[in-house]
Order: sequence, then C-alpha cells, then structure tokens
Amino acid sequence: MGERIVSPCVGVCSTTLGDRVCRGCQRTDSEIRDWPAYSGGERRARLVDIDRLRAEVAARHLVVEDAALLETQLQRYRIRFREDQPALSRAVELLRVGRGRIQELARYGLAGLDHQDAASLHAAIARDLLATADRRLATSFDSTDLPTP
Repeated sequence: MGERIVSPCVGVCSTTLGDRVCRGCQRTDSEIRDWPAYSGGERRARLVDIDRLRAEVAARHLVVEDAALLETQLQRYRIRFREDQPALSRAVELLRVGRGRIQELARYGLAGLDHQDAASLHAAIARDLLATADRRLATSFDSTDLPTP
C-alpha cells in the first residue's frame, strides 16, 4: 500500500466563497479539486511548494529562534504539522491557530521582525501569502483554464 499524504486543508476554505487561492492552505481552486486524484508524488511536491511559499513570506516578518520550542508548543496545543515541514511554515500555522491567545512570541520560539503582536503578525503574513499566491496563480499555466473546443 502507498504512503498516505495528508491534505494541507485546515478547514478554512475560502475557495467556496469565490477565491481562486484558498486563504487557509494556499492551494488553488484546481489543486483543491484535483487533490484526491493526485499521485503521492504530486501531493508531496505540492506540499513542498506550499511550505516554500509560507517560509518565504514568513521570513519577511518573523524569525524562528528556537525550532524545538516551537515544536513543543505545536504539540502542546495539538496543532497539526508534518515532520518534514520547515519551522517557518509551522510558525505560520501556529499564528493562524493561536493569534488571539499568544501573548509572548518568545515563549513559542519566535520573534517578530517588527515587534508586532501575534494577531498583527498573522494578519501581515496572511496578506502577503494571499498576494504572493495570487501572483503565482496569475503567472502559472493551468490547462483547466483553457477554453474547450
């Protein structure tokens, strides 16, 4: 039996509201639609792309000072993450879930570059993620967008 690749879905799918890129998992509407048909390799490659996107954007706003502490806090609050997921991508998920409760970023192994609180930091990252994902979508070739003959 093949390896099971978990969906990056976080249960906040904005594509149902008309977005082409989900604000929760950063997949395009076609990637969400086609996810069940993807091979394990295709799913893995998409997860790597999402992690790369999250890490690139998060690095503009925060630093992971203690990856082990971040992992401990993720486990403590039962926030789903993958073993191969980069620390900055994990931090994005932590901020999404805990932005209203996190008082001191340092207690989670994080430091904001602009000394923002967790909610402001999450809002800035979410805005940048959406803009970056939208640019990626606009420049990518999606065969499902072609008119049918």
